[in-house]
Amino acid sequence: MFDRVAPNYDRANTVMVAGQDKRWRRAVREALSLQPGERCLDLGAGTGVSTAELAKSGADVVGVDFSLGMLKAHKDRQVPLVNADALHLPFADNAFNAVTGSFFIRNVADLDGCLAEILRVLAPGGRMVLCEVSTPVWKPYRKAHGVFVKHVLPKVAGRVGSDADAYRYLSESTLEWPDQPAFADRIVKAGFRKVAWRNLAGGAVAMHRGFK
Repeated sequence: MFDRVAPNYDRANTVMVAGQDKRWRRAVREALSLQPGERCLDLGAGTGVSTAELAKSGADVVGVDFSLGMLKAHKDRQVPLVNADALHLPFADNAFNAVTGSFFIRNVADLDGCLAEILRVLAPGGRMVLCEVSTPVWKPYRKAHGVFVKHVLPKVAGRVGSDADAYRYLSESTLEWPDQPAFADRIVKAGFRKVAWRNLAGGAVAMHRGFK
């Protein structure tokens, strides 16, 4: 599915969120506080646009994605990209100072397995920041957002991204994803410490943080 949407994926994302994706990528980079010489892993990197943003910090950043089609659409972003499974990462234990991923973890086949794998490759003291869809905190906005995601988003994205079926799946996965406290609880149970989250876009998106 992601192979099919790869050619227009970045453009469709930007249209769907009215350009806020750039601000969210910058927020993730700032939340990680990466330093030159640190190693950072960007999971679900897609075409590498998020990896390129993280590399602005001066850290050594590598992007990983399960979809070879997404990686082939990287448009010469000048960042290292690896085709790999987030449930079986080809990296040693304690290899990274930071691990991140944006709008990817709700698509993995085993959420808890993915969190365990992230913990494995993080060095002691390392941090994780995951940016993902979430639940708006204001009830009227939550209802309106649900209508938009279920009915409007697939139609708009289908036209821009040329694959309506794929975006129907993305819409359904958004509505089924756990809210902020529930996801944070899964992160705690995976073994992370100092777990917290920060809402973006009124809670429609949230950044979740944890430390090893």
